Order: sequence, then C-alpha cells, then structure tokens
Amino acid sequence: MNSPVAAPLACVIIDDNEINRFTLERAVQRHDQLTLAASFPDAVEALTYFHAGGLVDVLLLDIEMPHITGLELVKLLPEPKPAVILVTTHASFAVDAFELRVLDYLVKPVSYARFCQAIARVTEQHQPAPAQPAPPSPTAPADISATGTDLFVKTNGKLLRINFEDVLFIEALSTYVVLVTDKHKHVVGGTLKSIEERLPFRHFVRVHRSYIVNLHRVEAMEDNMLKLGQYEVPVSRPYQDDLVQRLQAL
Repeated sequence: MNSPVAAPLACVIIDDNEINRFTLERAVQRHDQLTLAASFPDAVEALTYFHAGGLVDVLLLDIEMPHITGLELVKLLPEPKPAVILVTTHASFAVDAFELRVLDYLVKPVSYARFCQAIARVTEQHQPAPAQPAPPSPTAPADISATGTDLFVKTNGKLLRINFEDVLFIEALSTYVVLVTDKHKHVVGGTLKSIEERLPFRHFVRVHRSYIVNLHRVEAMEDNMLKLGQYEVPVSRPYQDDLVQRLQAL
C-alpha cells in the first residue's frame, strides 16, 4: 500500500531586494514539496501576516533589511516558530544566526541544488504548525504602560520593564510601534497616538507623524534631523518650532 503524499509546505519569503525575492519565488514554485504562501518586501508586513495566523511552515528570510532585520524578526516570531532558512549576501552573520537556532544559512547567490538541500532538512524535521492568534487591532490600546521611571511593554509574549531614560525614540510601523534603545529594538502592538496618550513623561515629544523622541537623549539637531546615539530621526515642519522651544528650555 502506497504512503499518502504529504501536503506541500507553506513557504513565506521576506527580502527587500526585488530581484532576490523573485529568484526565491521561482525556486519555491519549482519545488514540488513547497507552495508559496506569501512574499514580502519587509519584516513589518510579514509580522502582521504571522500574527493574523497566516500559513507558514518554512520562512526564507533575508537578514539586512530596514526597520527590522532578519535576525530581529526571528526573535519576534510567534510560537510555534516555523523552520527558518536565512538567505543573505554575507557569511559573517552565521554565528548570530545559529545562536537563534535557525535551520539553515544560505549565502547568495544560492544554487537550486543548495536550496533543495536546505528544504530537505525542513521536510525531515517538519511538524505542522497550528494557527497563530489574531494581531492587535490598529485601534486597540498599545501594549505599554508607565509607572515611576519605567515603561512596561508587552512584547514577544512577555511583559518587559524598560527604564524610560534608555529609550531614544519611538517609531510607528503599521499597526506596531518600535521602542529603540542604544542596544535593542522592542516591537509592541499599538499606534503612535495610543503611545503618546499613555506616556506621562513631558520630555517624550512628537517630532514627526511617525516619531516620538526622548529630548534628554537628543545630541544635536541639523537640517531638520535629530541625532540620537547611532540614529537620526527626521523632524517635520509642523513640529519644528515647538521642538526648538522645548530643547532650549531643557
């Protein structure tokens, strides 16, 4: 009696380079054990897909992307996590990648034979993944609260305490916000407006439709750009006069 044919594995691709993304899409479509479930140009769109319960058994993931890198995204994936195959132009990320227990690490340009070898590892270890919980509503309260000198943010299934003086700025990304410190980026559900309404600290100031900054961490302002540590944040015209007054009052 013949064994039943296994259903194709749902594959998701995330790569901000259109040519690389198209090449991976062709490889997936060519492989009879895979089906292309979704393809994204950045990790922010993909996070919404994952939290909405989108199908994914295999994740083909670029590392160097804006806003959220591939390595940062792996840490943010909801449980149970899919089989992750990193696809990048640099071999230097390999140590960091395997510390995150990714299944394989492919260096571009990737031959189809090497691609098939990585997929073979997936099929050996694959277990069906249950549906994921729905994402937070764009109008829902942000997963953040403040008390004393601390922020409490709900991220990756746990409540995390962050000293608000460590936060450089807060950036809006779709239905999420990113709290950026010198060493970390914390992605939480909510909108920038809901964050702004819940923060009691006067030195956190909106400077752009997509940014709130910690005035205590501003190092310089030049050509409508704020310097905060290793980052630069734009200042839009409607906020400039108020910002200058607030900085001079510090």
